[in-house]
Amino acid sequence: MKSFVYRIFSIIIIIVMILSIYKIDVFAAEIPDKNEREQFYRAIENIIGVPWYIVAAYCQYELKTQKVSNEDILIRSHLHLWSGIGNPEAGEKFPYINALYDGIGRDGNGDGIADKNNFYDNIYSFALWLSQQGHSEMNYVDSIRKLYNNDKAILRILQFTKIYNHFNTIEISGNAFPIPKNYSYSYRSTWGAGRSFGGYRIHEGTDIFAKAWTPVRSTTNGIVEIKGWNRFGGWRIGIRDIDNVYHYYAHLAGYAKELQEGDIVKAGQVIGYVGSSGYGAEGTTGKFPPHLHYGMYKDTGTNEWAFDPTPSLYRWEKADKLKKR
Repeated sequence: MKSFVYRIFSIIIIIVMILSIYKIDVFAAEIPDKNEREQFYRAIENIIGVPWYIVAAYCQYELKTQKVSNEDILIRSHLHLWSGIGNPEAGEKFPYINALYDGIGRDGNGDGIADKNNFYDNIYSFALWLSQQGHSEMNYVDSIRKLYNNDKAILRILQFTKIYNHFNTIEISGNAFPIPKNYSYSYRSTWGAGRSFGGYRIHEGTDIFAKAWTPVRSTTNGIVEIKGWNRFGGWRIGIRDIDNVYHYYAHLAGYAKELQEGDIVKAGQVIGYVGSSGYGAEGTTGKFPPHLHYGMYKDTGTNEWAFDPTPSLYRWEKADKLKKR
């Protein structure tokens, strides 16, 4: 037993010496485009067995919530497991040494090096670790839960999983103006204007005025996160897209038939109707002219904030008008 330990220790010393002489540099790989990422996720499923959309959802959440610079590790929540306990820094680029110390770092692109800054090594190592935790989606979710001290993170990853699985691709794009172009409406930027109901606050969205019961369309592909009454927004719907942006539709007169929380919606799909609900107890209506309050919120994983949706509305409106009737 002692001779084995001494051999391993000698190997590590030799590696450290080699690195100090030759200074092996492994440059961080750029994040591949969506097509390459999807092919890699599907290859991982074929090789390891972890569903591609679970790996894709984890990766997407990391990419959309981490604050990064060009030198940062982009996908990082599993990296505390990379090299294992006691593994010297020089050993973390070697898959077999990581394995010796019960680290998860492996070679995912075939160059013989386990580089946590390389997208392929990073994601392959995560997926391999995930496959070793069990063989059901519940096992996978429970394992990912261990990486976050944040229930919201798990919810987002589950939402992204459902979206990717529904569309069967990560190439999900397209938007729509919330009011169909054959209906009359008007709007201007009302972002930041004062509001007094419930205490002074700023207006976190854009008001689009239209006749009551004018159809309201989803501006994005996404998942219905919440549906129901809010004393400020009345009958409202919240939809989360794959970029982790929350789209808020308020003051509705009613909802599209059978639309439920957890449903996947497509951009341009009718989700409800313009109304004047809100500013009171459930069922309160008529305290202001009928209009759609539309808001957009960005989530960083720990904080969420509103941003002005008007530029997006102008862009989607223009694109809709250019489409053939």
